[in-house]
This record gives sequence, C-alpha cells and structure tokens, in this order.
Amino acid sequence: MPRIAIVAAMEREVAPLIRKWQVRSVEQGGRSYQLFENREASLICAGVGPQSARRATEAIIQEVRASHILSVGFVGALDPALKVGDVFEPRTVINAGDGARTDTGCGQGTLVSFSTVAGREQKKKLRDAYSAAAVDMEAASVAQGAELRNVRFGALKVVSDEAGFVMPPVEDFIEADGSFRAVGFALHVAVRPWLWGVTLALARNSARASHALCAALEQYLSRRAAEECAEHR
Repeated sequence: MPRIAIVAAMEREVAPLIRKWQVRSVEQGGRSYQLFENREASLICAGVGPQSARRATEAIIQEVRASHILSVGFVGALDPALKVGDVFEPRTVINAGDGARTDTGCGQGTLVSFSTVAGREQKKKLRDAYSAAAVDMEAASVAQGAELRNVRFGALKVVSDEAGFVMPPVEDFIEADGSFRAVGFALHVAVRPWLWGVTLALARNSARASHALCAALEQYLSRRAAEECAEHR
C-alpha cells in the first residue's frame, strides 16, 4: 500500500513521534539521510532551508511509494493571535521567492515560505504582503517537489515563535547543507548574557511546539491510514 511521506527539517521537531520508529540510511545526490518508518509512514529529516527540503523530498519520493507528501515542522507566527504550540494546517502555501501558490485541498489559512529565518520586522512585511498567518522555510519547496512528481501535497505545522518574538541569531549557524551548528551556537550564546533569556525561551517554546506537533501528527496519520484503507478496498 502507498505510504505517507513526511519531510521535516530537524529531528528535534518530531523526536517524540519517531522515538520508536525503525530507522535506516538512504543515499541521494551524494548525501546520506536517516529515514524513519512505521507501518503507515516514512519520515526524512531534510535540514533547514528550501534547498535542503527540495533535495530530501526527491530522496524520499525515490525511496518509498508515497500516496502523498506532508511537510511538517516549526513555523513563526505572522498572525498575533497564533500562540506557541498552536497547530496550523494551511490551505494555501506560497513561495515568497517566486510567488508560486499551492492549494493543499484541506485546512485553512495561508503559510508563506521565506528563504531565511524571519525576524520580527520581516514577519510584519510578509504578513502585509501575503495575508499569511505563518512563515516557514521549507513547505513551498516540498510542494514543488511533490507537484513535479505528481504526488499529493499537504502541510502540518506548529508555532514555535510568536509574531512579536525576537529571535536569537540562529541564522548565522545554519550550514549550506541545512545542518545547524548547535555547539557553535551554544558557545556563541554562552559568552553573551544578553542572549540567555531569549535563547532559553526559544528552547522552551521549541519543546512545547514539538510535543504539540507530534500529537497532531499521530492523529493525522491515523486518519490518513483509515482513508487509504477505504480507498484501496
């Protein structure tokens, strides 16, 4: 039976969900990925950013027979009404780079994908430009990869930073391959006391967001598995 293919940026976003899943390595384009699997789904951790998401989408499409692809992970709120831990299933995904729009066929609201980590001022600009509720970096690239392979696309996201949150300089520690230099970031923050408070807040928010996302994903996978069974009877 076709599987649900899930593309996340970082393992920590989905760690509570995949803790007991089987894991194996796959190779694509000279890069090795870990592929986490259970009976209904396969999940790949792409790394941060649009290019990483696109490469990982291609890798998982080639590796598994997917019924559809789901982009999951953290988003920044553009709508001040969205709070940390709120789960967001957008109806529309917009690529801020070229204006391309994808209709997911379910959910509501708009998610815009931007090429870098959006700070507070950039969030306001994106909300004004696209009337979007939230921003991420990867969903539009996953959507593009799914469209080229004629695979259905969806997105399930969770708010990790609210509209007014001032981000620490995480952007400076994202490598070209999408990996995050966590040790380098920790050392950077350690000698800058003015960053301690916001960094601790981000860590707390991320942990809360991860658990909320994984709970929503479990429900989503159960629902989709039932629908797939009904379709193939």
